[in-house]
Amino acid sequence: MAKEETAKNSGGWRTNKWVRAAIPALLLHCSIGTVYCWSIFSQEIADYIGFSKAATEWAFSFAIFFLGMSAAFLGNVVEKDIHKSSLIATICFSLGMVGTGFFIYYGGAHKGSVLALVGIYISYGFIMGIGLGTGYLSPVKTLMLWFEDRKGLATGLAVAGFGAAKAIASPIMQALLDNLGDGGIYKMFLILAVVYFIMMFVGHLLLKKPEGWHEPQKKEKGKGLLDVIKTKPIANYIGIWLMFYINITCGLALISQEKMIVKCIGLASAAGIISTISAIFNAGGRLGFSAWADTMKDRNTIYKMIFVLSIVFTGLVILTRGIENGSGNIFLIILVLGLIFVVNAGYGGGFSNVPTLLSDHYGMAWATSAPFTG
Repeated sequence: MAKEETAKNSGGWRTNKWVRAAIPALLLHCSIGTVYCWSIFSQEIADYIGFSKAATEWAFSFAIFFLGMSAAFLGNVVEKDIHKSSLIATICFSLGMVGTGFFIYYGGAHKGSVLALVGIYISYGFIMGIGLGTGYLSPVKTLMLWFEDRKGLATGLAVAGFGAAKAIASPIMQALLDNLGDGGIYKMFLILAVVYFIMMFVGHLLLKKPEGWHEPQKKEKGKGLLDVIKTKPIANYIGIWLMFYINITCGLALISQEKMIVKCIGLASAAGIISTISAIFNAGGRLGFSAWADTMKDRNTIYKMIFVLSIVFTGLVILTRGIENGSGNIFLIILVLGLIFVVNAGYGGGFSNVPTLLSDHYGMAWATSAPFTG
C-alpha cells in the first residue's frame, strides 16, 4: 500500500512539475528580470524630472543592491513559506513600479524636485529591490525539488527567464514610450505594473512544492552558515564564491560597456538588435550551461570552460585591437560580437550554476540563501 501511494505521488510530481514549478518560475523571473531594461528609459526619466542621467542612475544601483540584500536576509522566509515569499515579491515589485511611475509624474510637474528623485530611489531601488530578491529566490528551491535528478536544468529554467526578460520587454517598452505621447514614461510604468502584477500573481498561485514534501530535520537546521561550512573544507566555499564574483564582475564590466563597444565598431544603428541577441545568449547560457553541468561528474568543469572561452575571445580582441580597428573590418566585427555573445552566455551560465554547486556541497538551504546579484 505504501509503495502504491509513493508511486502515485511520484507520478503526480512528474505530471505537474511544469505547471507547479517551471511555468511559475518563468512568470516570476520574466517580470522581475526587466530590471535589466533600465538603460532603455533612464535618460527619459532624467529629462522628464529635470535631473542628470547620473543622478537617476542611482535608482538602478539601489535596486541591484537591495536585490542582493533581500536575497541574503530573506532566504529563511523563502525556506519556510514559498507562498509568502512569492506574494511579497509580487506586491513589492508591482508597488515599486507604481511608486516609480507616480514620482516620475510628480517630477514632471515639479521639475528638479528632490522629493521626486528620492521617491524614485525608494520605489525603484528599495521596494522593487526587495521584490527582486525574494522573487528571484522563490522558484529556485521549488524547481530543484521537482527536478531532483536535473538540478542544473531546474536552476537554469529559473534564471533563464530573468535573462530573457530584457529581450522580451525591451521592444515592448520602447513601443510604449514611442506611442503613449506626453508623459509616456510614467504611463509605461503604471501599465507595466498591472501587467507584471498579474503575471507574478498567477506564478504565485501556481508555485508549489511537491506533494507530501517535508523539510528534512538536519543537524545544521537553524544554524548559521559558519556552523555548516566549518564541518567541510572551507576552500570549497571560498572557491565557489571566487568563481561567482569573478564571473559576475567581468561579465557586468563588459555588458555595461556594450553600447559603446557596438558604436566603436560602426554598428550603432544595430545596437538594439545586438542588445536583444546578447540577451538571448545570456538566457541561453543560463539554461544551457546549467543543464550541461548535470551530465558532468564535476560541475566546476563548467566554470573552467566559461573562463577559457572568455579569456580566449578577450585575448584575441585585445591582440587584434578589434574594438579600435573594427569599423569596416568584417573579421574584427565578428570577433568583437563573438566576445560580447560569449561573455553574455558565460555570465549567465556561471550565475545559474551557483545554487546547484551550493546545494551539492552544503545542502539546499544554502542554495536559496545566497546573496545573488545577477
